[in-house]
Amino acid sequence: MNLKKIVIIFFIYFFNINNLHAIEPSNFVQLTVNKASLILSTKSSKEEKINQLKNIAKDTVDIRGVGFYSLGSLRKSLNDEQKKKYLELFEDYFLKSFSSRLAEYTNPEIEVNDKKILNKNYTIVNSTLVGTSERPEVKIDWRIYTKDPNKPLIRDLIIEGLSLARTQKEEFASIINSNDGDINALFNTLEEFSK
Repeated sequence: MNLKKIVIIFFIYFFNINNLHAIEPSNFVQLTVNKASLILSTKSSKEEKINQLKNIAKDTVDIRGVGFYSLGSLRKSLNDEQKKKYLELFEDYFLKSFSSRLAEYTNPEIEVNDKKILNKNYTIVNSTLVGTSERPEVKIDWRIYTKDPNKPLIRDLIIEGLSLARTQKEEFASIINSNDGDINALFNTLEEFSK
């Protein structure tokens, strides 16, 4: 086992997740990526990997924030019961979508290159998914929410200039608009996906 993997294992098993968050955004991204990479490089079943990746997402992604952003201005017209239902459905949808896509990679190597502090609440961390003979190099920017500096959270991934959160917001708006503004159409779509 090489030194890099030993260091990663040390961080994962000897520090709890709160200590991992008490770092600046680019280190937070690198440690998150390293943790995911370690899971993906094991011989565990795809199902086990997906479950472990879901746990990483719950600890590192602002799922509630991403969910409300994806809903757009419609969130203001929902009552408390609808908001609660939406957030439950969105979390299931998000975790399944995130983990099943990521589980396709066997050992992604991501290098953190730089960061740009936008304001006290947001930092963009620039990284690169290292290319291989099977896939090209991919530029990935991480939008990190830093309102609580002791617990940074991922709010968006911008892959080759395309915001995943914005794309998701547009997809949700399309579903709602094509069903005469009925939020239940989105609920049904999220529920169906998560089965």
